[in-house]
Amino acid sequence: MTNSQRGPGENQTVSDVFILVGFSYLGELQILLFLVLLVIYLVILMGNLLIILLIKLNSSLHTPMYFFLVNLSVLEICFTTSVVPQLLVHLLVEEKTISLVACAAQMYVFTIMGLTECCLLAAMAYDRYMAICRPLHYATIMSGRACVLLAGASWVIGITMEVAKTMWIFSLPFCGSNRIPHFFCDVEPVTKKACTDTWKIEILGHFVSGLFIMSPFLLILLSYILIICTILRLPSAESRHKAFSTCSSHLMVVTLFYGTGLIIYLMPKSSSTLETDQMISLLNTIVSPLLSPIIYTLRNKEVKGAFRKTVEKSIFAQSW
Repeated sequence: MTNSQRGPGENQTVSDVFILVGFSYLGELQILLFLVLLVIYLVILMGNLLIILLIKLNSSLHTPMYFFLVNLSVLEICFTTSVVPQLLVHLLVEEKTISLVACAAQMYVFTIMGLTECCLLAAMAYDRYMAICRPLHYATIMSGRACVLLAGASWVIGITMEVAKTMWIFSLPFCGSNRIPHFFCDVEPVTKKACTDTWKIEILGHFVSGLFIMSPFLLILLSYILIICTILRLPSAESRHKAFSTCSSHLMVVTLFYGTGLIIYLMPKSSSTLETDQMISLLNTIVSPLLSPIIYTLRNKEVKGAFRKTVEKSIFAQSW
């Protein structure tokens, strides 16, 4: 029965909790998944906190690119923390319940972080465009105030757009079973529990996706087309390599973020199963936050240099 076919009074749920089915089908293997996810979550926290600490302690990294990177690291921590800790608990207990309030809060934080990251990645692409294509105007245009405005706008868009959608979803009456075939309160599985027609919410979702997810993606794409054209016009191979190395880390993170997201939304629903949907959603939740700090440390000479200096200062201070 579709949402539009249900009557508002039909088998309406009176419970104030949802049951997240999650990975119950794994049985005792949930313990193994718990251990794997716990290690990955700790690595995500340590990796992103390390980047924030390095940038704060090293004045050579106090540039627009690393200002945006701090915002990205904070965002990745919040993005993962909105889902993984609760999932870890549910992997160890039989009663996988979550209150409606906690469910709404989880959905709100998760969707904020996803939408904000889209906008923030576009701001980072604009920064790289200015650095490579307009180097003489870079310092003037990418001032501290401009960076704060770009980052602030990214957060404000995520916070304001998602609060309306989340409040709208949880103002609806819910029908039938309170079991959700997912490991967290994602928009689609929760909306399917509504008794009423949800076409207005679906239109809002498409509007938000089109304007604040695909528009940043198109801006990123345009920025890199212009960046590549500029790099190809540089006279020497060394200068081309140096220019490309300044934006390669960001390009890899963009590919990871949008790549894992597109897998979820473009995969044919007819061929998907509960198990594959959940595994892909889990990868989307942990892959980008896990690999982003690795990419920015292993492929970035400035960050590696700052790490080396920080370690040497620490060792030197201890020796005294």
